[in-house]
Amino acid sequence: MDLVLVPVDGGELPVRRWLPEAGTGPGVVVVQEIFGLSPYILDRCAGLAEAGYVVYAPDLYWRLPSPPEFDETSPEWVAQGVAASSGLDRATTAADTSATLDALRGAPEVTGPVAFVGFCFGGGVAFEVSATNPPDALVAYYGSSLPHLLHLAPRVTCPSLHHFGTADAWIPMDVVTQIRDAVTAGRDDVEFELYDGANHAFDNPHPLFHHAEASAVAWERTLAFLARHLGSRQAGSAG
Repeated sequence: MDLVLVPVDGGELPVRRWLPEAGTGPGVVVVQEIFGLSPYILDRCAGLAEAGYVVYAPDLYWRLPSPPEFDETSPEWVAQGVAASSGLDRATTAADTSATLDALRGAPEVTGPVAFVGFCFGGGVAFEVSATNPPDALVAYYGSSLPHLLHLAPRVTCPSLHHFGTADAWIPMDVVTQIRDAVTAGRDDVEFELYDGANHAFDNPHPLFHHAEASAVAWERTLAFLARHLGSRQAGSAG
């Protein structure tokens, strides 16, 4: 992993970069959850690189006056993440994410299509950006702002994969159903997967959220989806 700086309005956006073993390949922009580029998100980025992708992960908190701190052992941990994400300007965050996608597309290491993989907060951001700057594929894990973005669904034209748990404490099942109906309407290239008993953020390994079976199945589905749409020969090999 190393750091690249992407020129954007107001400065240079810090982006973590991972290269696959081959040094080149299709590209994936990973969009963070509310806890930033946490060890969990960094691990997912490394796993995608192992699967054959050039991975960019922008630090979307870089514009905040001071770096947010997250203590997974604190009862205030979730509140810390909500406070940090609430401090972002939505339009600027989307613009930074879009600039990251453009930078990835233009990187000499990227030799194929590019995709978004977004988690929670990042799932919503990736969906929003996809409506104006379409990637070749989109994976959204329980996009937390999707209930407010369904008017964009007709403009998200790339193939997409959505993961939701049936026990999501943040997005109730009737709203999940609304999301499913909106993103799949008239489409045969949108996959919408439900995971029985899984809470919001079920892929996060923290005991507050983690659902081991749902996490494992969703990750394998993610790798298979990316392999189909981005074409990495290695994509089925990482777990």
